[in-house]
Amino acid sequence: MFKRKTTISGITSLIASVQDIHWSRTQILSLFSQVILLLIGLIIISSTIIDMGERRLQEDWAGQRYSELQTVASLATDKMGFLQFRTQTFANGELLRQYLSSPNEEQKQKLFQSWNSLTQNIPELLGLALYDPQGKLKFSTSNNLENLTLPQKLLKGKSTMGGAEIYSSDMAFTPIDGKLEPYIYQLAWLENLDQSINGYLVTFNSVTRLLDTIKPAFFNPNSPLLLLDSQSFLYAGANQPSPLNNMPDTLGASLKQTNPELWQSMAMNNFGQFHSKDSTFVYLKVELTGQSESKKEYFFLSYIRHQDIAARFDPWKMVLIVASIVIGLLGIGVIVFRQRYLMENKARNNSIRLSNGLFNTELSYAIVNDSGRILGINNSAANSLNYQLNTLTDRSLQRVINLSDDKFEALKTILRTDQYWSGCVSLEDDNHQVNIHIHRQALSQKEHYWIVVFNDISELVASRQQAFLNQLLSENAIATTLTNAEGKVINCNHSFDNLMQLRGEHQVDIKTLLGSEISDIWSNILTQVTLQGEWQGHVTPFDQSRFIENLKITVMGHMSLEGDIEYLIFTVETNATGPVINHNMITPKSSMVMRLVDLENYFNNTSENIKASSSLLVMDINPEGIFSNMGDISQLEKRQQDIEVQMLIDLPANYQLAHWQLGKLVLFLPHTDATRTHLFAIEMLKKLATKHLDEGINIGIAGYCAPQSLEQYLINADVALKRAKQSGDQNICQAFTRTFDYESKSPLE
Repeated sequence: MFKRKTTISGITSLIASVQDIHWSRTQILSLFSQVILLLIGLIIISSTIIDMGERRLQEDWAGQRYSELQTVASLATDKMGFLQFRTQTFANGELLRQYLSSPNEEQKQKLFQSWNSLTQNIPELLGLALYDPQGKLKFSTSNNLENLTLPQKLLKGKSTMGGAEIYSSDMAFTPIDGKLEPYIYQLAWLENLDQSINGYLVTFNSVTRLLDTIKPAFFNPNSPLLLLDSQSFLYAGANQPSPLNNMPDTLGASLKQTNPELWQSMAMNNFGQFHSKDSTFVYLKVELTGQSESKKEYFFLSYIRHQDIAARFDPWKMVLIVASIVIGLLGIGVIVFRQRYLMENKARNNSIRLSNGLFNTELSYAIVNDSGRILGINNSAANSLNYQLNTLTDRSLQRVINLSDDKFEALKTILRTDQYWSGCVSLEDDNHQVNIHIHRQALSQKEHYWIVVFNDISELVASRQQAFLNQLLSENAIATTLTNAEGKVINCNHSFDNLMQLRGEHQVDIKTLLGSEISDIWSNILTQVTLQGEWQGHVTPFDQSRFIENLKITVMGHMSLEGDIEYLIFTVETNATGPVINHNMITPKSSMVMRLVDLENYFNNTSENIKASSSLLVMDINPEGIFSNMGDISQLEKRQQDIEVQMLIDLPANYQLAHWQLGKLVLFLPHTDATRTHLFAIEMLKKLATKHLDEGINIGIAGYCAPQSLEQYLINADVALKRAKQSGDQNICQAFTRTFDYESKSPLE
């Protein structure tokens, strides 16, 4: 009916040309202005990121270098403390003590040999010297150290120091091998037993060698490390690789003269950073040789050129530039494609309006693109789908007709191969069904569209459902009624209507019609119908019943695909005799024993008044030591089956028996207090004993504590069961029970 005709090909081409995109001068200018703004923004952002990156790298370097300076300063201080300890050790040496006690040439030679060995093996130890009590040099290990004159304030009587204390001097220079060597000397007092002065021991230590032992392990060897005193004179760090023009590079040079701004910042702070135009400095003040006599402070200083930081940042700069270029190209592409998309969208809207005009009829039509997106739909189709017309445009056909991804992909595959698909789908619920026919047509070689026809067949489906229900009823010639899983009558035949005197009033409950005999065992009926597909029993007339004869009831079930009861078919035969439960009908593995989930449903549907007067009994039928391995499981199942059959013979109609797990049964006893439950358990064990089935059985009883779920109810009963197992002298115990005032009744009632 919607076949393409070659006679309208010219019209089709004309329509496609009208709807094609056209670039106007305004659109081209708009496109170029957006591209220029994008490029300017990228240049500004890239330049800002590069500047911020270099600045951040400067800050990271400064933070790392300050941490290194702290480490070096701490180690240098510790090293100076160790030098003091070492000087004290030399002062307490045995050879020195022997020489002082008996100063002769032999002792002097031994002492010289020992001191020479120390200076050769300790790099920072320049030499040792011995002074007499008047402060005059007696002898030293190096000629370069003979010019030292001890300060008068250190001589005994003029200084508060002495004994085991060590004096550390300020840094000074001495020429060694034609080079200035910064050093610190340490003086130890050599006292007699009467605390009189016997002389002074002086050790000379190289500052540069001391730092050389620390710097390689905790400092970047390529970074300069300068040591200056409190007057800005350089004591270590000369001969820097490519030093800055305004930095001292020779020992004894003054930073205050070469870089006064940096020195002013250092003099006013104990630590910090200083940023100049082309470099970054980090400094830290430290007290290396602090004494009570004088305070000696020094500065550690390090720096880096900004051009070196920029060189380190060059790889990241290249990455940023390349990323900016890529982002710029992608941005230009997005701008172009967005402009084209807007123009194509406008053309597509024109096509949608044309489609709506072509298919604006009373029939249900829709036009869908090849990816399943609705382009146009008429009002009749929207009504068939129960949607507002304005909400369907540009929506996915898959979502509208509630198809899964797999089914929709299969639909598109069939359309691409066969150019046609038809099927029936359910919308919202099973009562609203729509029959769909889809034809795939080509507008051009690259463009395809779907012509979709909708037919609402909900009434037809309802008629078929009603016919199916009538067919279920007509299969029985005797009195028959059809109910849902809750027992609400859906329909019945004429015989059942006459028997129950309904007179056409079918909005009743089958449990009300058949009385309490059916209501009390309703959950058991559902269980047996689920397991065996059928249940049979007898009911007798009762007060206000609609029948006067005994009835034989047969219940059959109609199951859903999930295995749940969907409908129940009751057939009723008159002139039947017998009780509600026929003992001969119990099968070897009784279907009257419920699953735990069915018991839970029954429990949840029971009123709170019935629960409040109920008890729960848990029975363990697994004797310890008898069933101990996997080979005994079949024996335990057989024993459990025998116990179930025996219990069901005398089980009251309103008691519910269910499986809990292999070896455990659960019994729900409504309208039964703990005392009556206990008596019932004793009577039940006696009857099991007559069949030799009572061995190893333990029973736990719990009362209902409102409000309570079945799970908590089972936990309480299991507590009682554990007590029964532990008691040793009895096999029935109670927990969480209390007494109710009910009329005295037999426990088997």
